[in-house]
Amino acid sequence: MWSGVPPGSSAGNMLVDLDPEPESRVEGGGQAGPTSGRGHGQLSRLRSSSLEIKEKEIREKGSEILREQLDAAKKELKLKDKECERLSQVRNQLEQELEELTASLFEEAHKMVREANVKQAAAEKQLKEAQGKMDSVLFAEFLMWKEHPSLDRSSAFLSRIYSEDIGPCLSFTRSELSQLVQSAVEKNSLTIEPVAMSALPMVKASAIECGGPKKCALSGMSRLCRHRIKLGDKGSYYYISPSSRARITAVCNFFTYIRYIQQGLVRHDAEQMFWEVMRLRREMTVAKLGFYLTDQG
Repeated sequence: MWSGVPPGSSAGNMLVDLDPEPESRVEGGGQAGPTSGRGHGQLSRLRSSSLEIKEKEIREKGSEILREQLDAAKKELKLKDKECERLSQVRNQLEQELEELTASLFEEAHKMVREANVKQAAAEKQLKEAQGKMDSVLFAEFLMWKEHPSLDRSSAFLSRIYSEDIGPCLSFTRSELSQLVQSAVEKNSLTIEPVAMSALPMVKASAIECGGPKKCALSGMSRLCRHRIKLGDKGSYYYISPSSRARITAVCNFFTYIRYIQQGLVRHDAEQMFWEVMRLRREMTVAKLGFYLTDQG
């Protein structure tokens, strides 16, 4: 379409606008011109820059969190190292104290053992000295008795043996019968004989007084009595237990030996006689405690 030229204008200066719409306004899906491409490029660059900034911030934030966690872990490890060091010092101190205590206890134990050994040695020495003195006293009493041997208990030798050995050994529950037994032993008129268990007991006295095959007349206890005694030629029989028989036998053996000495039938020197008397005294002591050989039962 032609447009007229305004007055006063030259043809060279006239502009012909055949398309009134600029390229940037093309509608209907046409390709954008240079101005549209530049806009899209700028938008992409803005988006890319924004992402880079966000990624950088995330990395920086993550690094900061990791540094904080690392610092916290280092502090915790440092505290644990200090605690381990403290516990190690405590352990070393306890071990040192334990060693010192152990050494002290060992030393104290050795000291106590040494003191105990010293006391024991001193006690044994005193005991030996006492036994030596006692033996010396007893031997002196025996020698005095041996010069004029008799069964009279007024001598120091027999008086001691009566009070320490004979009396306790012949002391039974039935005291009256015990005195009769001791008197018969002194007179050498007591008889001990075994009992035939198949035979019935034939006694004149009451069963309570004389006992029976299953009851000791001296102790009054229910025991199997395999022996019986008779006091003199016309006395009754009394059933006795193995323990009672051992006690009576021990006293009879002592009296038999000193009678042999009195009669001059022992051909040993004074010291050998004395030790035989001591052995017989020991037998009375053992029997008094209730010990006896099984072949006596």
